[in-house]
Amino acid sequence: MSVRVYNLSEKLGITNAELIEILRSRGFVVKTASSTVDNISAESLVEEFTSKGVDKGKSESSDPDSEVVELTKNSKEEKVVGPSAAATSKGVDKGKSESSDPDSEVVELTKNSKEEKVVGPSAAAIVKTKEEVDHERQERIQAKRPKPAVVKPRVPGMIPPQPSSSPLKPISPDPLSVALPSKTDSKSQSSPVPTAARIPPDRDSQPTGPQRPQTAVPPKPVKSGEETKADSQHQKQEVAIDESQLKSLELKPPLVVRDFAGHLGLKPFRLISELMEFGIFASMNQVVEEDVAQRLARNHGYRLEVRHRGEKAQEEQEKTKIEEPEKKEAKALVPRCPIVCILGHVDHGKTTLLDTIRKTDVVAGEAGGITQHIGSYQIKHNGQKISFIDTPGHAAFSRMRARGTRITDIAVLVVAADDGFMPQTDEALGYIQDEGVPIVVAINKTDVPGANVDRVKGQMQDRNIAAEDWGGETLTVEISALKGERITDLLDTILLQAEVMEDLKANPEAPVDGIIIEAQKDVGQGANASLIVQNGTLQIGDALIAGPYFCKVRALFDDMGQNLKLAEPSTPVRVTGWSGPPESGAAFRWVKNDRVARNEAKENELEIRKQGQDEVPEETGATLENIFDAISKSQRKVFRVILKADVFGTAEALAECLEDIKSEKIILEVVQTAVGAISKNDVQMAHAAEAAVVGFNVNQESGVVSEAKHHGINIYRNNIIYELIDVVREAMADTLEPEKKENKIGVANIRQVFPVGKTGKVAGCMVVEGRIARDNNARLIRDGKIQVESKIHALKRFKDDASDVRSGYECGIRLVDYDDYREGDVIECFEIENVRPTL
Repeated sequence: MSVRVYNLSEKLGITNAELIEILRSRGFVVKTASSTVDNISAESLVEEFTSKGVDKGKSESSDPDSEVVELTKNSKEEKVVGPSAAATSKGVDKGKSESSDPDSEVVELTKNSKEEKVVGPSAAAIVKTKEEVDHERQERIQAKRPKPAVVKPRVPGMIPPQPSSSPLKPISPDPLSVALPSKTDSKSQSSPVPTAARIPPDRDSQPTGPQRPQTAVPPKPVKSGEETKADSQHQKQEVAIDESQLKSLELKPPLVVRDFAGHLGLKPFRLISELMEFGIFASMNQVVEEDVAQRLARNHGYRLEVRHRGEKAQEEQEKTKIEEPEKKEAKALVPRCPIVCILGHVDHGKTTLLDTIRKTDVVAGEAGGITQHIGSYQIKHNGQKISFIDTPGHAAFSRMRARGTRITDIAVLVVAADDGFMPQTDEALGYIQDEGVPIVVAINKTDVPGANVDRVKGQMQDRNIAAEDWGGETLTVEISALKGERITDLLDTILLQAEVMEDLKANPEAPVDGIIIEAQKDVGQGANASLIVQNGTLQIGDALIAGPYFCKVRALFDDMGQNLKLAEPSTPVRVTGWSGPPESGAAFRWVKNDRVARNEAKENELEIRKQGQDEVPEETGATLENIFDAISKSQRKVFRVILKADVFGTAEALAECLEDIKSEKIILEVVQTAVGAISKNDVQMAHAAEAAVVGFNVNQESGVVSEAKHHGINIYRNNIIYELIDVVREAMADTLEPEKKENKIGVANIRQVFPVGKTGKVAGCMVVEGRIARDNNARLIRDGKIQVESKIHALKRFKDDASDVRSGYECGIRLVDYDDYREGDVIECFEIENVRPTL
């Protein structure tokens, strides 16, 4: 919306020429009275002229202080005559009331004051003296801080006496301040131009927006000889006052003009006018820069602090790390049960050992007889609790083993007596030593043929973990997990190791925190996670947050599936109610309620996305090697897959294994990794991405098979990870073009050339090797060089057609589209075989 200049001049009560001059001086491009001004600027001008209707300062006399005229409530009514802003001072009875300060005089108009005519839209007349002009110029120098005043047109009123040095107090809406003109400047004040339009030649010519009310103490006029010194002292005092009175304002980016104005308690057009003073022309929907916003907020009595996403969570984490020792010292810590991690090579008896301890049969439920998940359990031995974490031993689950060592107190390294130390055993030992976790070696399968305990202890000594009976410090127990031999000794050894550890304590009254072990998504329960509580006591209804996911605890289950009401420190528990399956190994913590958890999870998600966008690959110089690599990659095919697994940990391990499949012919790209059953959405996404669906230990929802058949999508499923990897490898090979392999069938020498008809020729040949078959591929070789590659068009034995002729027999041969035969040429017969490609 815009306003015509002539309409605006009528509202302001000045001529078009005067308004055009004012607008041009403020940077507006105005040519005629029919030109337009934007609505925001017009409202700003109207408000400015209205606010300037009240005297800004005191009229100056020989003293630097002013004379103030106070209109009493009983003074006669003023008449509004015309658009002029000047007022006459006839008939005003001046009664000077001198105070102890000789710098100011207060004149009160009594009831017998004569009627005073006022011209202009304002209810109060404005008369400016030379001293007032100087005073206004000084006010502009002093951070442009005018005295707050709100004036309503056609409402006469009175002015209360103004204190000379005390801070400003709220002004009553009735009184109106009128400056008393001096006799020497009465002629100069009769100009019809209002105060807002007056621009003295010595004033700064930059356009200014409407002046805003301030709560700080207004500056006192000083003598001309002391202006610089007084200004400096006043600014220092003003900064000190502002620093003590600033209110804290915390906002998140982006700082949009409309919203930022609301936080400051301003109207948007007022904030836009203030931005214009900084040389910034912005609309209500544009974003304000942080440094500009902080300056604006400071002018309005606020100390602005911009909070970027993720900073609060990071500060809280750092604060938690700093306060954690103090928290432990300040609050009583109670002993907790040890968390024991079972590590070792695949098929060395880790899960069988736990089955024997728990008197269960977990091995029977694992596909292929190997553990493919992290399991967490808790048992009681001699009245004391022990929490166990079972990790997979297969090479594909190296990250799971590393995660297990990070959250454990004691590590039990299981070594088979017949195999000794294997690759995954050494890998697990490396994780244990890196984390500095106390170790207990369990030598298993001591009852099988070929068991050699001394060989295992010798390998331990080679790895600097010598057993106690070999002069070392490593606790070692010889067991048979299958028969249950010496299992009690192993548990006693674990408890003995836990007794000497002084840091096995936790605060059950502290806010809950811990580590996510596994996460999955069930059809009936939705997203749930297995976790271990490290501090605090987890209860139903608590709100948790782990990365981009949050949870309001609906139910708690132990390792046997029994419902729990609470979970104390070091307790493994399965929690339902998550918004999504959190990442395995992620830390979770307690928050006040689910609303806070939802907001923080959303902030974490945005921060993760932002970090992904900020991760720009490092640019390297263009070398010949890089160019050839880029060309090679562009020529290779891409096999895209969508992974679905039962839990997050196995999905993560499967994705790593598939990405480790290297080939110079094809690249495997994992489009998405998720947990849960294969759904129609997965098939549709695979169709859009031209990918296959790979499912590990998951089922298919109804309608998935028909949907996949309709779109031509391949679905590969298996419950054993290494078998599934082989299936995917074979599927990748099937997508490659078959390789061509040439097999030589026979060779024939041309003995004589016979003409056939007017132009045709037949080669009389003797088959010297293999056989010559009709319609097979053939090439003619002359002097060791290939003359032509073609096919055998006709093959005859004497006058009869033959399908093939074997070695040692004569025949006649004609090739397709070729008859330049010569004696001594050789005809080779061969066939092309398609061979399945390999990666």
